[in-house]
Amino acid sequence: MGLLTAPARGPLLGELERPADAFRHLGPNWYAAVMGTSIVANGAAALPVAFPGRHAFAVAVWAVAFAMLAALMAARAVHLVRHPDVARFQLLDNPATAVFYGCPPMALLAVGYGTLVLGPGVLGAGPAVALDAVLWTLGTVYALAVAAGVPYLMITRHRLEPGSADPTWLLPVVAPMVAAALGPALVPHLPDGQARATLLYGCYGMFGASLLATLVLLPGIWTRLAAGRPLPTVLTPTLFLVLGPLGQSTTAVVQLGDAAGGAAPGYAAAMRAFAVLYGAPVLGFAVFWLVIAGTANLRAMRRGMPFAMTCWAFTFPVGTCVTGASGLARATGLDALAHLAVALYLLLVAAWAVAAVKTAGGALTGRLFLPAPAPAPTPA
Repeated sequence: MGLLTAPARGPLLGELERPADAFRHLGPNWYAAVMGTSIVANGAAALPVAFPGRHAFAVAVWAVAFAMLAALMAARAVHLVRHPDVARFQLLDNPATAVFYGCPPMALLAVGYGTLVLGPGVLGAGPAVALDAVLWTLGTVYALAVAAGVPYLMITRHRLEPGSADPTWLLPVVAPMVAAALGPALVPHLPDGQARATLLYGCYGMFGASLLATLVLLPGIWTRLAAGRPLPTVLTPTLFLVLGPLGQSTTAVVQLGDAAGGAAPGYAAAMRAFAVLYGAPVLGFAVFWLVIAGTANLRAMRRGMPFAMTCWAFTFPVGTCVTGASGLARATGLDALAHLAVALYLLLVAAWAVAAVKTAGGALTGRLFLPAPAPAPTPA
């Protein structure tokens, strides 16, 4: 499975045949690192409380995420040109890596939003809006293609065993939810009238498509977790991916409600009410699932869970809960939600720091650029 690392005693970078081999097994899962870094910046900007250095910290992290995105897109271009056979296999013939094609559009969208809210002081207001418009458009088209294309491949081409569903299956279908959550920020920058309303209702459409697709997948994932074959230990962090559609959909309804006044004033009050009526219970379930996922991962760590790129699942999904809780705190004025957002953000930063250090170490030794052995399943 291309998302995993080699064991700690595996070959080092010097053992690769030539520099281009470092890109041979570079999969779309690497965009999860960009997503996780972006959400640290975006989450800081969204927090309903201020603290010294918050904006400067958020801008610095956004700049790192922007640089990571540019470098990774260049590396993936080398991968696609030099190793088209591997790229074809990753998408068309390996369902374990195909689902990670949901990560690139989410990385584009997250970095684009950071550019809009954090980039004006660096790039200027006009260029920041224009760049976000480009990244949001590219990310949205990519997200819709992946959300439809990967399930189509799973139905028609991939050979999937009964009971093989796992939380990574959510990645393709949650990508349109990210577009729905981050698109409303562009509404005020469009001409009044049809343009604004089209973007607003288009985001609502993506919200519905992603939400219903998630509801279709969750029963199969739960069946696998509760009654099927246990997840391989190294996939335990993917339990956090269930938080993605929960936190991101909460963020989406709040953002849509905020944008409604300038795009659909007749429904603005209803949309803002819906944001609270939908977001509060969904965020409650997200906290409930966070406890389950966190406990399961602590158990796996005690059993020697190795580091893998799947550990970036600790970041972006938790970050969506930060932005969701922050939005609800602003909408309701509840201090409890503001405190929850801060607590979740501290958890996010801690998880990001660990994943970033471990990834940097694995990249420098070359272990993350090598194919991984099939992992042994977790004991029941």
